[in-house]
Amino acid sequence: MAAYRIAILWRGDRDARLAATPQENRYYRIFEELAALGIDAEPAVYDDDIADAVREQLLSVDGVLVWVDPIHEGKTRALLDAMLRDVATRGPWVSAHPDVILKMGVKEVLHRTKHLGWGTDTHLYRTAAEFGVAFPSRLQSAGPRVLKQNRGNGGQGVWKVELVSEPAGRANVVRVLHARRGSMPEELPLAAFMARCEPYFASDGCIVDQPFQPRLPDGMIRCYMGADRVVGFGHQFIKALIPPPPGGPDSPAAQPSPRIMHGADAEPFEVLRAKMEAEWTPQMMEILGIDAASLPIIWDADFLYGPRTTSSEDSYVLCEINVSSVFAIPDQAPAAIARLALSRLRSACGD
Repeated sequence: MAAYRIAILWRGDRDARLAATPQENRYYRIFEELAALGIDAEPAVYDDDIADAVREQLLSVDGVLVWVDPIHEGKTRALLDAMLRDVATRGPWVSAHPDVILKMGVKEVLHRTKHLGWGTDTHLYRTAAEFGVAFPSRLQSAGPRVLKQNRGNGGQGVWKVELVSEPAGRANVVRVLHARRGSMPEELPLAAFMARCEPYFASDGCIVDQPFQPRLPDGMIRCYMGADRVVGFGHQFIKALIPPPPGGPDSPAAQPSPRIMHGADAEPFEVLRAKMEAEWTPQMMEILGIDAASLPIIWDADFLYGPRTTSSEDSYVLCEINVSSVFAIPDQAPAAIARLALSRLRSACGD
């Protein structure tokens, strides 16, 4: 029987595509683990201007693993997603499929699943008019909020917003801080800030509104999932949405700490693992209409620490799900990705 063939797709240019090898790239461990299982894996470097060549390559393999951010240097996934949908209808399986990304890998999922144990006081604005009516009073009554555009990465379109105590006559002034690295707090009229957010509603976009989590300085926990099972954790002291120190946003003290990776059985995260595998992931799948065979081979859920319970135990608040381009990953993840890929290939090929 011929070996299975799989393409690993990431963004690059024409020259990078010509030079790509399984060894010289950030995914080399995944290539190695796939090869160990007898799977023939090949690079598929993508850019919009070489989409036809990439499409022809993908139609010749049995499956595709995709690592492409939703926004990168002004580029989106619009053309890529259309191509991947077409490829998937012609035989090869695609992970993550663009339609699954639109369910899981967008901020709207925070609103759709807010009643799960990972949820919080989350609201959704689908139009600028709705945003204009509801957000000011919510900000006034509920304290600092975090606004998130529906699709983005690297902190793009994520803002901490809080009212500023001002002398009489300067009502509705807010202090905002963008989550992008290097951002500085800014004070401006609330109406001006909300006008700045209006582009987030373009192309059927929306804005998700959550309370700011005071335990943000305790760090973020990234829970890495291989389909419906935890394959590792990463803990990092992030600096996004935290005002920079006196040295400014480029000072060493303003930089995030390295992400410390842990195995799936790490004791500090036993409770979180149990909830993800036994409760939250199955519940999310039911709400979003995703079956087990469609779950991404690799995805992650980012959690902040929520309020402690009455018995002083940690709670967890979901701040986003990453599906489009999950990297870096724990040491155990490449082998898990390869095993899941083999299972999907066997199912897709009827073996």
